[in-house]
Amino acid sequence: MNGARRNLLGLSREELVEFAASIGEARYRGTQLFHWLYGRGVTSFGGMTDLGKAFRERLSVASTIEGLTPVAVRRSRDGTMKFLFMLGDGARIESVLIPPASAFVGREAAHDDEQKRLTLCLSTQVGCPLDCVFCATGTMGYLRNLSAGEIVDQFLQIRRAAGRKVTNVVFMGMGEPLMNYDNVMRAVEILSAGAGIAARRIVISTAGWAPHIRRLGEEGRTVKLALSLHSAVEATRARLMPVTRKFGLAELRSALERYYRATRRRVTYEVIFFDGINDTEEEISALIRFARVVPCKINVIPFHSILFTGMKGIGARLRPSRRQSEIVEQLRKAHLTVMVRSSAGEDIEGACGQLAVREGALRRGPARTVSLS
Repeated sequence: MNGARRNLLGLSREELVEFAASIGEARYRGTQLFHWLYGRGVTSFGGMTDLGKAFRERLSVASTIEGLTPVAVRRSRDGTMKFLFMLGDGARIESVLIPPASAFVGREAAHDDEQKRLTLCLSTQVGCPLDCVFCATGTMGYLRNLSAGEIVDQFLQIRRAAGRKVTNVVFMGMGEPLMNYDNVMRAVEILSAGAGIAARRIVISTAGWAPHIRRLGEEGRTVKLALSLHSAVEATRARLMPVTRKFGLAELRSALERYYRATRRRVTYEVIFFDGINDTEEEISALIRFARVVPCKINVIPFHSILFTGMKGIGARLRPSRRQSEIVEQLRKAHLTVMVRSSAGEDIEGACGQLAVREGALRRGPARTVSLS
């Protein structure tokens, strides 16, 4: 038990079992730790009331429970809550809690299951290296991946703050989840086995990291997959999402086909329609063809302006399409399932990265902290 204390947040059940054995305790003690950390969400060893005093003292010498520091909480008129956290190195990330009945708009969504969910959107990286021109996170640059513990602790802290059951988790916050594959999958396993979030209620959203889309299928992952698509025309998508130059639409299509063959799970495509960019007849025809590659659902996403970031070039010229309603009906007439997402949390910089940019997400150093209790 010499050396630095081990932070237990982010350790799997198997790792906690091994840790218990390494400090001279029975292996089943690791399972107890797993339950207390993720099922109950305790933040101190003193709160693990069915563990003997001697074991708790040994834990406090050998280990620690070090989580994120809450910096800011904002609550929208629609009930959406946005949380800003500081990491141990001073960097900042954000998470969003989306209440029931605010996910979609329109009569088609009235009875959709997602309208009944309390959904938590988690970040997976500090900043993002992919530079999508419509996303505030991309303007921050990229610092690093989050550890599994940093990902899971977003859930644990916000679950406590919400005071009610979080039903669904989406990896759709800051960063590209599939570029941090191992830590994200470890977090998925912890949330599923420890926090009671079934894998089918977890969504991984990607900008199109094709090799790891294939890997999800090869490993038989039962999480849901969402693809931030925005255009099925190569040149247009490359303008909006530079990752297209690395993984083009043909490779992306192939990865999605392999994923579907392995999992038999339909894919969700996320699309923002921009005026004069991806709302032309050529674009819509291409989108319809792409959407027929594998069974899918299309989520039409509202655009939250990022002009406040000082964005230049095409990003500064983006405007919501005036044809969105017309396009949605056109897609439905093509027998595609289309849902229109609401502008949840627009009054609190609810879109990805917006609050973190305003607060200086990558800066290091002290910050005012808040209580989530």
